[in-house]
Amino acid sequence: MKNVAWGSQGLEASVEGLGAMGMSAFYGARDDEESAATLHRALDLGVSLIDTAEMYGPFLNEQLIGRTIGDRAGEYALATKTGVEISDDGERGSTNGSPAYLRTALERSLRHLGRETIDLYYIHRIDPNVPIEETIGAMGEFVAEGKIRYVGVSEAAPETIRRAHATHPLTAVQTEYSLFERSPEVNGVLDTTRELGIAFVAYSPLGRGILTGAISSTDDLDADDFRRSNPRYAGDNLTANLAVVDQVKALAAEKGVTPGQLALAWVLQQDGVVAIPGTKRRTYLEENVAAADIELTADDLAALDEVAPVGVAAGDRYPEAGLKSVHL
Repeated sequence: MKNVAWGSQGLEASVEGLGAMGMSAFYGARDDEESAATLHRALDLGVSLIDTAEMYGPFLNEQLIGRTIGDRAGEYALATKTGVEISDDGERGSTNGSPAYLRTALERSLRHLGRETIDLYYIHRIDPNVPIEETIGAMGEFVAEGKIRYVGVSEAAPETIRRAHATHPLTAVQTEYSLFERSPEVNGVLDTTRELGIAFVAYSPLGRGILTGAISSTDDLDADDFRRSNPRYAGDNLTANLAVVDQVKALAAEKGVTPGQLALAWVLQQDGVVAIPGTKRRTYLEENVAAADIELTADDLAALDEVAPVGVAAGDRYPEAGLKSVHL
């Protein structure tokens, strides 16, 4: 797994990190033993960035990482996120980008992770009621104090990214990006990160699993898997989206790779883009890591553009409530 510059502020990490969310939240039943094995295997394979957030659990994912690979902290960069208010009891509230809440959340995350410093600290969602300059200004103070090293934002619009970056240089902007979610190519986010020298971090690069070809029905998902309420997994939308996946499968077969590997290789081949595919199982981790070595030709890229152009996915990427908190 090759290391690359994540942005232009000094962070270097593997071109493919590991998104740890599904180990503790949103994607059905937990298996902490397998998740722990997956975290260790990721580091053994050269994955050198682990991505988490305080709201995954809440807190459970940070705690899992802290107790599982805390003693290997020198082998990887740790990214976590705040900005959605969570009480100490785990009750989730609304977005909160106030300096006071960020301070509380940072100290709590440091305790849960068993660390003195967080490598990359993101604003998980933009608070429309707090100027981004105040939020990022607080993050800059954390850098000066040595409690974080680099600053990032997640799901932000181009103008918000520019204002944030002018307040304190951003290392990373994290946004959903895959063959099924190519909106950053046309809404200005990807152009903005490239212009400003900020790493574009693609989360859900496998389309929340659908691009692996392993899901054919919501019956394949656990009862508490949030994808059951995702518009792209609903009714006629799912039927239409699976028809696209079938075309990706055919291209992958021609290439001698899995559809998930083809989809992930496509993301990794985009200029200025790194990715954090998530999994809680070693088998899928190893498959994803192998995708980093796949080279796509111009013909491969053209074929994927034809079967999965911008806007191909049927249905929104979040339910209505979730859409309100993205791209502010």
